Amino acid sequence: MTEPARSAWDFDTLPTGDHKATAVRQMFDAIAPRYDLVNRIMTFRLDVRWRRTTVSALNLPNDSLVLDLASGTGDFCRELMRQQLRPLSLDFSFGMLAADTSAAPRTQGDALSLPVRSASVDGITCGFALRNFVELPRFFAELARVVRPRGRVSLLDVSVPRNPIVRFGNSVYFGRIVPKIGALFSDRAAYRYLPRSISYLPPSDEMCEMLRHAGFADVAHRQLSGGLVQLLTATRI
Repeated sequence: MTEPARSAWDFDTLPTGDHKATAVRQMFDAIAPRYDLVNRIMTFRLDVRWRRTTVSALNLPNDSLVLDLASGTGDFCRELMRQQLRPLSLDFSFGMLAADTSAAPRTQGDALSLPVRSASVDGITCGFALRNFVELPRFFAELARVVRPRGRVSLLDVSVPRNPIVRFGNSVYFGRIVPKIGALFSDRAAYRYLPRSISYLPPSDEMCEMLRHAGFADVAHRQLSGGLVQLLTATRI
């Protein structure tokens, strides 16, 4: 008998290059139906507050056009609308877009090669996806291309808390408890990958320098909720 095929994301080592892109897309296609539910449970609804802070940090006038990248099921788009901004939704995963209930205009696309005209949006948001991109410098260059001068970007992702006690507790929770939550409500392999994927992220000072090199000023980094997540903001020169 042949062994059952493994999911593309069911691996012992974190993937790189094209394999990473394929694995990430298939993984999010699979977990899309219960993605919001698992997020609320595993973050104790802190994800709602983090998105609100991320959108507020854009500091853009009402009716500004904002592109939400890795838009998932539309949580960021709904928050953008709540704060009187006009969202456009783009995600690599068709499964996520199919589960989007935000009613924002949406399209499937690669954040490393955006199907968007240069200098055509006022701002960009992106939540919990930096670690899933194959090339961060190329991603930041695409942000700089499509955001108009003086436009803003606000990028949210997981972080490593600086406090050693919080860091230890966070490591135990996301390393051991989150996969069990994922197994109960969605896909265990996917929620084993997600906590480990933080290792893809460079240190915060390196990401800030990448943004400056891409053409951004006023680059700022801060940790939220004791360092559970981090927020990068910047203004297009």
